[in-house]
Amino acid sequence: MTDGPNLLGDYVRARRELVTPEQVGIPVMGVRRVPGLRREEVAMLAGISADYYLRLEQGRDRNPSVQVLESIARVLRLDEDATAHLLLLGADRPRRHRARPRPRKESVPPGIAKLVATLPLPALVEGSYFDVLAANTLATALSPRFTAGANRLRSLFLDPAEQALYPYWEGAAAGMVAGFRESVGTDTDDPRFIELVGELSLASPLFSRLWARHDVQACEAAPKYIEHPQVGGLQLNRERLSIDGAAGQTLVVYHPDPGTDSADKLGLLASAVEMSARM
Repeated sequence: MTDGPNLLGDYVRARRELVTPEQVGIPVMGVRRVPGLRREEVAMLAGISADYYLRLEQGRDRNPSVQVLESIARVLRLDEDATAHLLLLGADRPRRHRARPRPRKESVPPGIAKLVATLPLPALVEGSYFDVLAANTLATALSPRFTAGANRLRSLFLDPAEQALYPYWEGAAAGMVAGFRESVGTDTDDPRFIELVGELSLASPLFSRLWARHDVQACEAAPKYIEHPQVGGLQLNRERLSIDGAAGQTLVVYHPDPGTDSADKLGLLASAVEMSARM
């Protein structure tokens, strides 16, 4: 067995268990004892030997070709983001006897910190592991968990007040976990990552189930509905912008469509923040 974590094998095994025989045109005869597809079924459909596929899952072969990985991705019905993640894992090489690195300190570039503070919209900076590194007062008014030092994953899975902001919070949680896995990629040695995943796996059964699925989805711009306790429902656009010179950091900005009820409500919230600052 090769040293080091078996990221590729863990990923294809988890995704194999989520694909049903019916989805790939395999007739089901009798009772099946395993969830999803069998290893030999994946191998047959991908055009590789069952023994070779077994070695991939077990981590005994960590040098598959791109063609083999793309064939497996097709069988496992992976979308573009998930296929890119599979290819990334397949390109990662074993790391022998490497000391565990120290936690990385993430610092927001001064210019970005000033921009966030002066934007007239809810804005924050997220780090590689969804830590909130900076936030303006309107973002904190949108959610008290949007504040420097908080972690977006921890808040959503462990804080009932944060969950109450999202009427379908379990769906939001699934998307955030998939985005977190895409953001992390193969960088699983960092103590911050190990601590966060370990804590959430123990404290939240939902996180544990979602993490075991190995879903991958790029964090992109998307509409978000927030049920705010003061102003009511807000339909906002969420933009995510990578920050030059700060690897892994993202500027997140929420904005309503002009002339909508949500724009009026966000204006009321901004006025309340400004009034509070003057007192």
